[in-house]
Amino acid sequence: MVAVFRSLMVLLLAQVLLGGAAGLIPEVGRRKYSESGKQSPEQSENFLNEFELRLLNMFGLKRRPNPSRQAVVPQYMVDLYRMHSVNGDHSTKRPRSMGRHAERAASKANTIRSFHHEESMEALASLKGRTTQQFFFNLTSIPGEELITSAELRVYRDQVLGATAAPTSNTSHNSSNRSSTNTSTSVGGIHRINVYEVFGAPASPRGEPLTRLLDTRLVQDSLSRWESFDVSPAVSQWSSGGSHNHGFMVEVFHPDTQGGEEAQRQSRHVRVSRSLHEDQDSWPQARPLLVTYSHDGRGNAVLHRDKRQAAGHRKQRRKHQHKANCHRHELDVDFSEVGWNEWIVAPPGYHAFYCHGVCPFPLADHLNSTNHAIVQTLVNSVNSNIPRACCVPTELSPISLLYLDEYEKVILKNYQDMVVEGCGCR
Repeated sequence: MVAVFRSLMVLLLAQVLLGGAAGLIPEVGRRKYSESGKQSPEQSENFLNEFELRLLNMFGLKRRPNPSRQAVVPQYMVDLYRMHSVNGDHSTKRPRSMGRHAERAASKANTIRSFHHEESMEALASLKGRTTQQFFFNLTSIPGEELITSAELRVYRDQVLGATAAPTSNTSHNSSNRSSTNTSTSVGGIHRINVYEVFGAPASPRGEPLTRLLDTRLVQDSLSRWESFDVSPAVSQWSSGGSHNHGFMVEVFHPDTQGGEEAQRQSRHVRVSRSLHEDQDSWPQARPLLVTYSHDGRGNAVLHRDKRQAAGHRKQRRKHQHKANCHRHELDVDFSEVGWNEWIVAPPGYHAFYCHGVCPFPLADHLNSTNHAIVQTLVNSVNSNIPRACCVPTELSPISLLYLDEYEKVILKNYQDMVVEGCGCR
């Protein structure tokens, strides 16, 4: 209970003190606390620094995020937030771009991270009618205490148009589940996409790297959509230190074509490299994406939070509450007011609530009191030197946040004990 109360106090203090450029606490908040006269200037600074460290630890950050204007938030992560958010719309359907494997993976995780590959380290080659692309994803920002439960590599594939029409790019990649609006006749064939883990450099300059197959798929040429590949074995080994991260190799080819220009033309419709596409504007949202699902050992998973039952309990409790007695009050947290809207993508804020009110003698059943609180209130009725029981949170729930960390990586994470669901005398 003490830990829960402290977590809530951190949240309430944050609303007053947070923001600024250098850290999570703004200069205005620092000055306001220092000028309160509660402590010496040195003691005040030490307290604020310790408080900021606690906030950073709460979010798993080393410093305040300061994302650039070029930072890209993948639409897939926004879709995941909308579907998984405990304070979001539970009627949101599973995105068509999200496979069943990813849905199961998300249900076991409380942290979902996305990574774009390091373009400066990519290696593109065309061998015997195949397009092969080697990717490297920098995963060093994943904390060591997080257990990777699953990982998927996502590749966008444009519709392949028929020979009577030139390939065009009418797809808007700001939505992960839109398809091309071009009405030209499609080829109606298939591609094969293979994803390999790379173990090391090739033995000779012209040789291929040492790899192992992780996942493979035959895909229809006539559709524009994201393809997801299970790369969990490799990412789990990399994160645990079991093997060195040399990246992935993606191989794209048409089984019915023996090389030549036709194979190259069709392979170009799989978005594996910026250099393969003239439509540079869509590349930030269409480039390959690695998504990791992990759990840091704190609290529950992102999915499966039903707030309707808790809301029903609150409604019943409110019927019996006297206005002056201990009960839940409104507290709306607006991230723009505390300076966090620069790096928190969603939500813009949330209803945190707080507990306040009198714990009167005798304590009624609806005040959700402990035996100790009942005895303390009884003693207080005859001895005013003993304080009354305190009105504190007795039930809290999590929220999900979608944000950019200090490395401009996009993270969806579930944070425990952020919303007061019930109050009582303790």
